[in-house]
Formats: sequence, C-alpha cells, structure tokens
Amino acid sequence: MYKVIIVDDETKIRNGLAHIFPWKQSGFEVIGDFSNGKAAYDFAMHHTVDLVLSDIRMPVMDGLELSEQLLKKKEIKLVLFSGFQDFDYARRALRNGVFDYLLKPVKYEDLLNCLERVKASLDCLKPCEKQEENLSYYDKMIETVRNYIEQDYQNATLERASQLVNLSPNYLSKIMKERSDSSFSDYLFETRMKNAARMLRDIQFKHYEIAYRVGYDNPKNFSRAFKQYYHMSPREYRDCQKPC
Repeated sequence: MYKVIIVDDETKIRNGLAHIFPWKQSGFEVIGDFSNGKAAYDFAMHHTVDLVLSDIRMPVMDGLELSEQLLKKKEIKLVLFSGFQDFDYARRALRNGVFDYLLKPVKYEDLLNCLERVKASLDCLKPCEKQEENLSYYDKMIETVRNYIEQDYQNATLERASQLVNLSPNYLSKIMKERSDSSFSDYLFETRMKNAARMLRDIQFKHYEIAYRVGYDNPKNFSRAFKQYYHMSPREYRDCQKPC
C-alpha cells in the first residue's frame, strides 16, 4: 500500500476524504491528516509518504507553499485541490512540480482516475525488486480474474471481476491488457467459445441451450459469435464432429 496524507483546514472535507473514500481498493493507505501545510510538511519530512493530497488555501502554510518546499526535498507525489478556478493557481502548482490539480468539490471519478495515474507512476519509480513484487501481485490478480471467468463464464462481468480484486473496472481492464496476452473481454469471449465447442461435441445439448449456457440470450447472436471465433457455424462444427 502506498502511504497518503490529507491536508485541508475544513474538518468535514478532511474527514470525508480520509474515512469515506475506498483507499485500500485503489492501493493506498491514509496515514495522517492535517489542517495546515506546516504540520503536513513536518510529518512528511520524518515519515515515509508517497502521496500528499492538499487544499490550496489554508492557514500557517498554504498548499502552494507546501508543494514548493516539500517537492524540493523529497520524491513525493502531490495533488492539490481548490475551489478557486484560477489559472494562476494551476500554473504555480505545475511549476512547483505537483502531479495534478483538482477542483473542489472533488468528484469521486476524478479522484479515482487521478489515484490510478499516481499509482501507475509510483509503480514505475520503485526499484527492480519492488517491480518483481508488483508483477507477482498482478499475476495473482489476473489468475483470480481468469478463474472467476472459467467458473462463471455465463454471467461473468468486468464489474464483478473488479470487485473480486478490489480495483476499478477501468484499471483492471488496463492491467489485463498490459500484463497478459488477452484483455478481460477477449478472455471471456475465448472461454465462452471453447465451452460452447465442448458442448457441441455432446449431442444431448441443443443449440439454444448451449447459447444460454455460455451467456447469450439470443441464439442468433451466439451463432454469429461462434462463427467469428471458429470460422464456421455451430451446426457446421457439430457436423464435423460426426464420424464418417
């Protein structure tokens, strides 16, 4: 888990971000929250912190000062948020080296997408041994997803698979494309077609029953999908299995 601290002088916002957002599902752990930039700076200088989420306008030390001082001394990802739609803030923030700038009230999807990009960036910065750990983690995650597909290919969905591995659907889809030889949808399609072929070799199964069993409510859609994969219709495939 990557370590996160949250900085905002508004208690409700700070507590909401710290306790309501599903951090662990995104690969992060909140280890502290602070009401001003100075307290956050002092903490970050003496603890391992991977990501700082900070408001801009705060007492004692604001978010821009925090980014300017902290990023000079430590390799940390810093994301600023503010309700002030002022280009000067964004320009100063980017000049200081912040990772992103989000407008308040921060939307759930915007924060989730930002965290996915932060995590991907942090993964790339880790030494080789950490990369190997991450590879092992992703291999296990992909294996979990594939096992789920093989056990329930009739009803399998990307959304349900993402819940099993505690990732967002978009991030899971991205990981499978990058780290395996097939995407989620490709693996699901392949699994359905191979099981359809297996059932076609057994004459007890009717075509419409096979279609339903592999996740197709419409037998015509199943036939088109099967022909796309095997370059022959289900009937032609079954006929090929008959002895001469």
